[in-house]
Amino acid sequence: MAKKDPSQPKKPGRIKQIQESYRITKQGDPNIGFILLGVFLISSAAVFALALWAFGSLYSAIPIGLMTGLLIALIVFGRRAEASAYKQMEGKPGAAAAALSVLRKGWRVEPAIAVTKQQDVVTRVVGPPGIVLIGEGNINRLRPLMANERRKHQRVTSETPVNELIVGNHEGEVPIRKLTREVRKLGRNIKPAEMTDVLSRLQALDAQRSVVPLPKGPMPTSMKGLRGNMKGR
Repeated sequence: MAKKDPSQPKKPGRIKQIQESYRITKQGDPNIGFILLGVFLISSAAVFALALWAFGSLYSAIPIGLMTGLLIALIVFGRRAEASAYKQMEGKPGAAAAALSVLRKGWRVEPAIAVTKQQDVVTRVVGPPGIVLIGEGNINRLRPLMANERRKHQRVTSETPVNELIVGNHEGEVPIRKLTREVRKLGRNIKPAEMTDVLSRLQALDAQRSVVPLPKGPMPTSMKGLRGNMKGR
């Protein structure tokens, strides 16, 4: 059995991870504490009454009520934490990459492959749909930027579909909270074995670029990190 490297930082415990998720959620959802308390009390009381009627025993009804109330409160917390994270991401450069961090094996998310001086950002996703270019920022500046990126990608990966999405809340744009779902809905156009060739071609393309200035300011919270905290990872 491999020994644990003592030089690696120790992962925080489950309680600390949940506390960190709660702290982040409270920034965008100030009433989360009262909401969770209300959900816990109401659901616990309802399940307690039902269990007491069914079993006729306080010793059975109390733990059933408490455990069920806690479970329901955690489910509500997870959903509100996710909604709060998306709300805090909106409008921040790099939000697309943070939201897409939940994509697992078979996907490659590469943030800020192109950035304007005004902090308009293009993020690239490579996966089953092919190549997906995702723009964030002013639509008038993004149109030529995205068109230029499409031409570059089609030049080196002519047989791979190149899709484009714009993040936003206007007509024809994709809200940040729906971005991952929309990317997955683009279908399956390339096989996993083909991704290696596509990624190597894109690596050659990126090597020709000048150094891209990353967006200034705090980057949005990773959805993958938030969900990991909720699951105790």
